[in-house]
Amino acid sequence: MDFSHVIVAVCIALAVLLILLFLVFGRSEAAYTFDIGGGSPRASGGRDESAETTFSSRLMGFGVFIGGVFCALLARLWSMQLVSSDEYAKEAESNRTRTVTTSAPRGRILDRNGVEIVTNRSSLTVVAESDVADDEVEMQLLGNLIGMPRQAVYRKVIDTSEGAQSARTVATDVSRRVVAYLGEHPTAFSGVSVQQRSQRAYPQGSLAAHVVGYTGTVTSEQLESSVDDEDSVQYKSGDIVGQSGVEAAYESVLQGIRGEQTVYVDSNGKILQSSTKIDPQSGSDVVLTIDIDIQRAAEESLQKVLKQLKDKEKNPAGGSVVCLDCTNGEVLAMASAPTFSPSIFVGGIANSDWDSLTNESSHYPLLNRAISGQYPCASTVKPFTAFAALENGIASSESGYYCNGWWTGFGDAYGMWCYNHDGHGAMNLQSGITYSCDVVFYEIGKGFSNSSNKEGMQETFREYGLGSVTGIDLPSEASGRVPDAEWKWNYFTNVPDSEREWHPGDYCNIAIGQGDMLVTCLQVANAYTSIANRGPMYKPHVLKSVKSGIGSGSVIDYNVSQTADIEEADSDRALVENGLLGVIYEESESQAAHWTNLDVKVAGKTGTGEQSAVDRNICWMVAYAPADDPKYVVAANVDGGDWGSTTAMLVVRDVLGQIFGQPDTATTVSDTTD
Repeated sequence: MDFSHVIVAVCIALAVLLILLFLVFGRSEAAYTFDIGGGSPRASGGRDESAETTFSSRLMGFGVFIGGVFCALLARLWSMQLVSSDEYAKEAESNRTRTVTTSAPRGRILDRNGVEIVTNRSSLTVVAESDVADDEVEMQLLGNLIGMPRQAVYRKVIDTSEGAQSARTVATDVSRRVVAYLGEHPTAFSGVSVQQRSQRAYPQGSLAAHVVGYTGTVTSEQLESSVDDEDSVQYKSGDIVGQSGVEAAYESVLQGIRGEQTVYVDSNGKILQSSTKIDPQSGSDVVLTIDIDIQRAAEESLQKVLKQLKDKEKNPAGGSVVCLDCTNGEVLAMASAPTFSPSIFVGGIANSDWDSLTNESSHYPLLNRAISGQYPCASTVKPFTAFAALENGIASSESGYYCNGWWTGFGDAYGMWCYNHDGHGAMNLQSGITYSCDVVFYEIGKGFSNSSNKEGMQETFREYGLGSVTGIDLPSEASGRVPDAEWKWNYFTNVPDSEREWHPGDYCNIAIGQGDMLVTCLQVANAYTSIANRGPMYKPHVLKSVKSGIGSGSVIDYNVSQTADIEEADSDRALVENGLLGVIYEESESQAAHWTNLDVKVAGKTGTGEQSAVDRNICWMVAYAPADDPKYVVAANVDGGDWGSTTAMLVVRDVLGQIFGQPDTATTVSDTTD
């Protein structure tokens, strides 16, 4: 019989005793008396205040009171011991136990061939128990040893973000000299120890930084989100989580399962002893579609072109490259410049470093320009303009145009220049694509201004995915913009109504990829996959598979998703394809020299757009190869170059040169200005 049963028995016995006392003393008949004068019995009247009667009444009242108290105690005891016993037992146990968590190593990030892009390394970390904060001398000695001010050590030791009973991180990546000294002087550093923890490591340096992203301490917003979403990873303060790129997109598989240990504590929260322990489980390895060799070629070529521009005293803001497998949407390379080193975030980033990564003067290195940079698409849009014109009867293969460098289709007051001020002479639609003649496409814009389907051009652009996200499995993708009359009216709200209206000249601007058109590098590359595939277009993706923790297999393989199958007449496709082949081999002899030294045939388009808001050109090149059996599409842009044919074209050539094992040996400078 346990103590609670004894208490119940005692209470019952007392209750019985009180009842007996009531029965014995509480039923007295002293309230009635006889008149001994010979009369009949009668009540004496008034109150009987004899000592016997008073004592009996008081005893009865006291008994009722005590009985009520014991009944209340019995009811409460019944509730605590029988009804809510499990709940109180849990509360009692929780008051004397705590759960200390141990972070798990994150999964690795590999390229398609198993080359490590992101992995983990061991880090010697100095940690301290909470009571070290009460010892001024120990904190001063510890600060002297690791080269940290005493106040900084104090702030680290009182930080409870990793858990009230968890050891507090004081310094990471300490030298072995520090470890040896702490081991040799245990009495001087009681409560201080060294743990071997896991930190992110980058064997390839900053390569593919924007794709893999970086990690950091969980934010308050992420903590709240994890609590609200039961299906997501449940975070705790101090957890290291993905903040961008693949690290963020595939956080649920990269984040391991933390280890747990139950410890017993005293009333002050000090650990007395340890109990059960569950070891942490590493996150799963993620295999990307990225080919590290193609990625390196893309980044090195982009940096080389940017350096050449700086050497010519230009001030380029950056650039981007995307290489897609057009048969399935795999991203083989994705580069953005300027770039950053993800390792700078390991262990926490300094304010000065953060400022340099997020200010305008450094051109925002954290921005992934390939998916988030929005620019005018310039002449790369002309094949799609041609498709729209052919489908809507605005132009045909027999249509003829004449370019003298200045177009006045809407009257002399609304004249517009071709980029070639000397003019191209007689043109048709195919040669208009090859030589990128603006006058040909001004005429198409004029045709749509008089067409019954006034938004036919925008409909074609949107059909090819311009102005909307591709759905790539990376965060922060921008949608771009395909402007129309409704958008313009709603966007420009602080100007006269006449300027908010859609004008015929707006058709001409978007026909050549200017005006208010905005696209991303990925959008352009993805749109050209449909041209290369003669219809089908796939969702771009960087995930190839998630590796199994056991063996060499995978637990998840990416399912390729076809997003569109665009129909165009075979004759229309042939016209556009021949126009794109002409860009590579006919537009300029100096430009063709960079392509004739490649065994496979290539089709592509250059372009140069004006960014009036920042007074810089955006230079483009997009190409697919082999032209007769396409497999690869490469798009590149340079923000702040001179022409697409002298900047972005060189980057695309270097990427295809890496793919086919034939580097560009030409030294000529293209004389085209588009």
